[in-house]
Amino acid sequence: MESLKQQDAVLIGAGIMSVTLAALLKRLDPSMEIAIYEVLGSEAQESSNAWNNAGTGHAALCELNYTPEDRSGNIDISKALAVNTEFDLSRQFWASLVREGAIKDPQAFIHPVPHCSFVRGNANIEFLKKRYAALTASPCYQGMEYTDDKNRLREWFPLVMDGRDPNDTVAATRMRTGTDVDYGALTSVLLDSLRRTEGFSIEFLHRVQSLNRATGSRTGARWNVTVRDEITGETTEIETKFVFVGAGGGSLPLLQKSGIPEAHGYAGFPVSGIWLRCDDDKVASRHNAKVYGKASVGSPPMSVPHLDTRHVDSKVSVLFGPYAGFSTKFLKHGSYLDLFGSIDPENLLPMLAVGKDNVALTEYLIGQVLESKEERFAALKEFYPAVNEQDWRLEVAGQRVQIIKKDPSYGAILQFGTEIVSAEDQSLAAMLGASPGASTSVAIMLDVIERCFTNQLEHGGWIDKIRKMIPSYGESLITNTELCRKVRADTAAALNIVNLPDQPTQASSLVA
Repeated sequence: MESLKQQDAVLIGAGIMSVTLAALLKRLDPSMEIAIYEVLGSEAQESSNAWNNAGTGHAALCELNYTPEDRSGNIDISKALAVNTEFDLSRQFWASLVREGAIKDPQAFIHPVPHCSFVRGNANIEFLKKRYAALTASPCYQGMEYTDDKNRLREWFPLVMDGRDPNDTVAATRMRTGTDVDYGALTSVLLDSLRRTEGFSIEFLHRVQSLNRATGSRTGARWNVTVRDEITGETTEIETKFVFVGAGGGSLPLLQKSGIPEAHGYAGFPVSGIWLRCDDDKVASRHNAKVYGKASVGSPPMSVPHLDTRHVDSKVSVLFGPYAGFSTKFLKHGSYLDLFGSIDPENLLPMLAVGKDNVALTEYLIGQVLESKEERFAALKEFYPAVNEQDWRLEVAGQRVQIIKKDPSYGAILQFGTEIVSAEDQSLAAMLGASPGASTSVAIMLDVIERCFTNQLEHGGWIDKIRKMIPSYGESLITNTELCRKVRADTAAALNIVNLPDQPTQASSLVA
């Protein structure tokens, strides 16, 4: 083993989360020594990769699962507002990097693409109308359009309307301010900028094997991180003040190795996915939208069907899906033993409790695994009736590990979303979970900074530095209408994406 190395921060995983955190920390304290370790040969090869589901730009503009309807028929928009304004934090940070020159061309990773919600049937149309009314009451959804006019729908998304039964009852909403974000490309852009700074390093093909508390340190809580070079087999031990575990589905096993009490009881439930992908220019040129439908009963939120424009590697493609499935891997490049290796005495009972309470989800996943090619195309035809199957091929998506954790009311819950688990002494944080993940990466990494760097925030001038990069930091864009409008106009100009005038556009037969 080589001699002990020293770092201020060790970040595990070279995806959008770790790279965003590194980019923030280096602007808050340029003297900080930061190292990233990645087990694969390059950055953004798991959840951050555009083909692995993350390239959507979630802003709660079209995702119907963010606006549930209660038993009384009321639409709850609180989750949508939270995700929508968290995406604004990402936009502000990226815009600040454009202005400073760290991002040369925002179209390397972000493109304007309208976000649409599409429904069929009278009951779903009534839901969509109520959702539209609830959302447009907020300034955050200024400019949302609703229509049930089929001619207008053909203008919005011709593929969805091609060959559709004229008696089919349909409606949609549209937000022209939507975007498509390639988080794999963004990770590379941020990493290129970081490589030009002193005190930053990244090592690929290096596996973090263990996390242990450093003993005998006179400078506060520290960690000894053991890293193995996957090519030579040599190990290195690094002593660091702070560890961030941002390894996607691989975060849970590393968090368990840390031994921090806050990690006790957490478990993971992996969900795999498959897309249908079309690279035909004739098809892609006729579809400039992300069109989301309603999820099947019992399906996880990440399985909401959508026909999705993607800009990847300077080419436009169309994806449909995702079709969910089950694998015991925690990572696309992981091991089938991942799930079994994560089971310990602390999380066994929560896992059993969640399994008992989620029979519908289990049945749904089994059904998805057993689906035939014909059944997959039948689902696509509901969105694109005139589809030519020869234009499409299967694309294997990334793994998502949903959170299982103890709950005082239910014993345990299966949580769809993301969560930060941090040590009481602020020396370690880990990110667990999935969607909306990448789209709210800046908000999530600001949470890490608030949890683990409180002294610097309160006494080191970090808050003022954050506000220079992110003007709405500490403010609510939900209630501060003027700030919301200004932030969105400024970031749209910097990122070269769509901003709308102050008055919302009605494109509807809907009566207010």
